[in-house]
Amino acid sequence: MNMKQTLCLAVFGVTLATGAGAQCLDDAQAGELAQHYLAKTPAPNFATLSDADGACTRAKLNALLAPRLGKVVGYKAGLTNPAVQKRFNTDQPVWGKLYEGMIQPSGYTTAPNFGARPLYEADMLVRVKDAAINQARTPYEVLQHVDQIIPFIELPDLVVQAPSKLNGAGVSAINVGARLGVAGTPIAVPATRGERYQLLGALERMQVQLTNAEGQLLGGGKGADVLGNPLNAVVWMAQALHKENIALQPGDLLSLGSFSPLLPPRAGLSVTATYVGLPGAQPVQVNFK
Repeated sequence: MNMKQTLCLAVFGVTLATGAGAQCLDDAQAGELAQHYLAKTPAPNFATLSDADGACTRAKLNALLAPRLGKVVGYKAGLTNPAVQKRFNTDQPVWGKLYEGMIQPSGYTTAPNFGARPLYEADMLVRVKDAAINQARTPYEVLQHVDQIIPFIELPDLVVQAPSKLNGAGVSAINVGARLGVAGTPIAVPATRGERYQLLGALERMQVQLTNAEGQLLGGGKGADVLGNPLNAVVWMAQALHKENIALQPGDLLSLGSFSPLLPPRAGLSVTATYVGLPGAQPVQVNFK
């Protein structure tokens, strides 16, 4: 059985599981989208989706990709930055799944065409410490239930032929472009209340910079650009996942969103993200060969 036949059978099963009432891409479109993702070739754009359309299509796509990509290791929030929301004509975040093998160590080298529509951006990860994070409602409560904050350059893939035509629900439908990312040295969350409040302030005020090998600024932003404080993305994600009967688990990695514009890679480019004002944060780097 070839890949196309396998995906067609899989999407039929997903259709039964998601129910006839959901408004999604049809079976053929979802299968075609998955094929293009796996082949790293641009997929045809689809019609403008509602939020429900986007969520249902994301579920179909993930069900098709999971047998090829493996275990879910976490989740990503996208469109958490107002500037990025504006680009995709929405005013709310979206979420997607992260799979094993997507997150590589700092210094990782990849071809600039690592996806169908490859980009890079300054981001950040946190690691879940315990399941009580699902009840967190403030950034301080989040800090009580994560044990690591990790500098991160995400390498998203917007998949379709014309990414500029995607709306927020369309970004959700493509699993928020999850493809790759490069993680730096973790920062341990401090134990005392005072230290945690200091960390919260630093996360809000920090300046995140993307530079090339010559030290030239490529892009960046400040911590508050992500929902006022990056940890608000965790609060949002836990609530959004709960609506779909998903609970965060210890060890899950959570990508919080972009501090910089989405930028195109090119051969020979080396990109470093630096978190100015965040104590203990080491730069993280990716190379495009």
